[in-house]
Amino acid sequence: MAVRILPRSPLLRYLAVRLALIVPTVLILVTVVFFFMRVVGDPITAALGGRLSPDQLAARRTAAGFDRPILNQYLEYLGRLLHGDFGTALTDRRQISEVLVTNGAATLELTFWALIVAFAVGVPLGRLAARYRDRIGDVSIRVFAILVYAAPVFFLGLLLKLLFSSTLGWLPASGRAAPAVALELQHVTPRTNIMIVDAILYGDTGYVFDVLRHAIMPALALGLLTAGVFIRLIRINLLETMRTDYVMAARARGVSEAKVVRKHAFRNALVPIVTVMGMQIAMMLGGAILTETTFEWQGLGYMLTHYLLARDFVAVQGIVTAIAVVVAVTSFLIDIINALVDPRVRY
Repeated sequence: MAVRILPRSPLLRYLAVRLALIVPTVLILVTVVFFFMRVVGDPITAALGGRLSPDQLAARRTAAGFDRPILNQYLEYLGRLLHGDFGTALTDRRQISEVLVTNGAATLELTFWALIVAFAVGVPLGRLAARYRDRIGDVSIRVFAILVYAAPVFFLGLLLKLLFSSTLGWLPASGRAAPAVALELQHVTPRTNIMIVDAILYGDTGYVFDVLRHAIMPALALGLLTAGVFIRLIRINLLETMRTDYVMAARARGVSEAKVVRKHAFRNALVPIVTVMGMQIAMMLGGAILTETTFEWQGLGYMLTHYLLARDFVAVQGIVTAIAVVVAVTSFLIDIINALVDPRVRY
């Protein structure tokens, strides 16, 4: 008698396959990062070469195990990862897990604000572009979508700083909060490292307002990039949906065009947005590196740049590995949502 490995339910079978793919995906990414970081030599020499004597470098390499065969180092690294140990930075001796918790919260906060901007801008403009197809409004929105998607995020960030900070003086140019506010929020208990949450827990509306002001330009710079994708996706899929039979039937019954778009076509047009959310979050993590550097927003992207410049490949390896895990898990969560929203993907 044959043994059934996968569940009978199409939804459970789909999710089981997606869940099983996480492990090899992460393993391949971890392997590529591990060996790529050693193309230039051992991490100790890369980070500390020229600052220590040859004997000191040799002692450090031996203590860290970098003098052992590369395969042994790889297997030991995998073993530490299974226990949640991402290593210790060579330059500042910080635990990478501490960097992930502290600075990862900043990246999470920036991604949250950027997603709000992406939805607030991309969804209504995509609807308008589809409703007024080939008119001046549609053409203008499509040009806007192309520009914000094609513009490098650091260039857009510099333009925003030039306009809103240097010229108008409305918004702060950098940081997650004013120095005095950031220092005061370090004493919040329990501290989440998410600045807006800590400001709310502190209970001072002035601090909340200050944090929001600092978040506007980074969120716009990163969020408009994704908004450009949303505009084009919603427009294309909304136009396709509006040509379906049930939408045509609604029009024949005398339903207004605005109601047809809002109640009959728009929901189905959102399905592709859910589908690409995993990819967009991965793109946001990549864009966050440039955004955080441009605005001195001390998240994972900012720290990754710092460690790259310091040639601290142990820290870089740990951060990139953590980002790979986050992207893989996020993609799986998006697969779950997508399967619940659109039953066609289960088969």
